[in-house]
Amino acid sequence: MLCLACLSARAAYILIPMDEHQRNHLKAYGVAYWELERDVEVTWLLNYRGGAFMSKHADAIEKECKLRGVSYEVIADGQSTAILSQIAEPSVNMDAVKLQKAPKIAVYSPKNKLPWDDAVTLVLTYAEIPYDVVYDEEVMAGVLPMYDWLHLHHEDFTGQYGKFWANYRNQQWYQEDVRTQEAMAHKLGYSKVSQLKLAVAHKIRDFVMGGGFLFAMCSAPDSYDVALAAEGVDICDVMFDGDPAQPDAQQRLDYSKTFAFKDFRLSMNPSEYEISSIDINQQSRMKIVNEKNDFFTLFEFSAKWDWVPTMLTQNHTRIIHGFMGQTTAFKRDQVKSSAVILAENKELGEVRYLHGEYGKGTWTFLGGHDPEDYRHFVGDPPTDLSLYPNSPGYRLILNNILFPAAKKEKHKT
Repeated sequence: MLCLACLSARAAYILIPMDEHQRNHLKAYGVAYWELERDVEVTWLLNYRGGAFMSKHADAIEKECKLRGVSYEVIADGQSTAILSQIAEPSVNMDAVKLQKAPKIAVYSPKNKLPWDDAVTLVLTYAEIPYDVVYDEEVMAGVLPMYDWLHLHHEDFTGQYGKFWANYRNQQWYQEDVRTQEAMAHKLGYSKVSQLKLAVAHKIRDFVMGGGFLFAMCSAPDSYDVALAAEGVDICDVMFDGDPAQPDAQQRLDYSKTFAFKDFRLSMNPSEYEISSIDINQQSRMKIVNEKNDFFTLFEFSAKWDWVPTMLTQNHTRIIHGFMGQTTAFKRDQVKSSAVILAENKELGEVRYLHGEYGKGTWTFLGGHDPEDYRHFVGDPPTDLSLYPNSPGYRLILNNILFPAAKKEKHKT
């Protein structure tokens, strides 16, 4: 067993910078998580050197940083005190938040093999942060309260199989996915996949209401809210569930049930690769921006007053290179006023990253599929994150991983 309580005689603290001097930003989050697993209290220095981490010195922590290729600095007790004093100055937009417990992480993901990867599982694996995979059967069995943090990625909660029917209905993977999901719905007592997915969406809603942290990317955010709004309404055409959609489905939507979005229109065309109008129009968008000039900007918040959005936007740059997905970005006029917008492309009217509260918990939605693959197509190989150890886009995901570990009462000197 490693003895993390023995402090080195030569110094009192380890500082892990998260600015441009950090060799591997992504694995630095993994080191912070590793410390929390061993009951070491980590202080997250918001807006200080890109969101640096600081903890009491131990040889084992130094060794772990070296093994993972993470830059660190050994500082004396007086230096740590000076840093905290600087951060505490009222005129400085910084704060210090204690991280105290490693959050237990679940990823909602199908067990059958599908021809795309998941940015969150990629970065969790690269950062060496453990997680469990759960899907419909586990969720309906009531496992979610065992976890602190749940991730949804590239999932269609409306029961339309991602609207892949038009392009991929003859592909073996698509046909197998339909069979697998239909079999699970029947096993759990539902006649349609859409009914099972709505029940799963309600379990996730209850998880958040009870204090859970939800993070979703790509098509999951809009399909999740669409499913909630369409409760009791058949929005699936005959090729998805065996009977036509209700002709008045649009008029029967209830936006009061959603987390983030309002006033959206359903895409009732089964051949359209969209679930609703929440997503920015891809064809129109591609006439204005391309891979070279596609960027969005992180908002800057008051660290001392708005420490939650500040935590979620920690980075070594405020300008993030854009990346596409089935859902790339959210139309600003269809985002509820109760949501906190964390990042946007103002010129295009796009919201890329947003956050909100529901009950005792929170949700965070991020548009796009893979922060380091601009247009990640079905069947493309997974991104090799060893080529992108300083990815600012992937940092946004990892900010959310550590968010549940934060103590509500902020650190004071």
